[in-house]
Amino acid sequence: MSGATPARSSAAPVPRRTLVAVLLIVVASTTTAPAEPPVLLVEDWSRQTVGAAGVPEGWQRHDWGSPKYDFTVEADGPRKVLRMRSESDNSTISREVRISVKRFPILVWHWKVMTLPAKADSRRRESDDQAVQIYVTFPRFPERVRSRIIGYVWDTTAPAGIIVRSPSLGAVTYVIVRSGPADAGRWLTETRNVYDDYKQIYGEEPAEEIRLISLAIDSNDTRSNAESCVGEIFFRGRE
Repeated sequence: MSGATPARSSAAPVPRRTLVAVLLIVVASTTTAPAEPPVLLVEDWSRQTVGAAGVPEGWQRHDWGSPKYDFTVEADGPRKVLRMRSESDNSTISREVRISVKRFPILVWHWKVMTLPAKADSRRRESDDQAVQIYVTFPRFPERVRSRIIGYVWDTTAPAGIIVRSPSLGAVTYVIVRSGPADAGRWLTETRNVYDDYKQIYGEEPAEEIRLISLAIDSNDTRSNAESCVGEIFFRGRE
């Protein structure tokens, strides 16, 4: 009929604020959270037996420096750790790995020092001792003379932040991460960009993979005692 009035919708108009809120929810639900950088675990001691003494399972011993391997796997709260003690000896253990520092440049580890070797100084051959050392090895043939080894250490005297060639082993360069007793007795988390450290030390990009991770405690030069703990160790990619 020509005189009929068009029917109106009974639905109320949607408020503008509601539309904006709905759009935000849709966007949030479809946005992917940034991926965490990939991680390569070296050791977290979780598969080790609490109370196990000596060289931990999966690690290799080295027989230089008259080692005593006074090592024990212990529970520290919810985690397991390796406690290392030294009495005028040098004990080193290693684990074989294959890590490209171009893909996984960031080394992260947890450590705690209880006793520093008396008057030790990484810059001097006669006092080249450390309470805890973490080494990364880039092997090059022949390995005994051309391998490149970076040691991240907690020193007694040498100031934190410096980089020095080991006075005892020409293949080793120390990065002094911590120094002195100020933080002794506390768990600390350390993060180092091994890729950048390598370039700074050797003046070029690393062409080789890391093939060996080593842990050590050393007090033979100072004829003193040292004690420390090491927790989780892993590499991760760039953020």
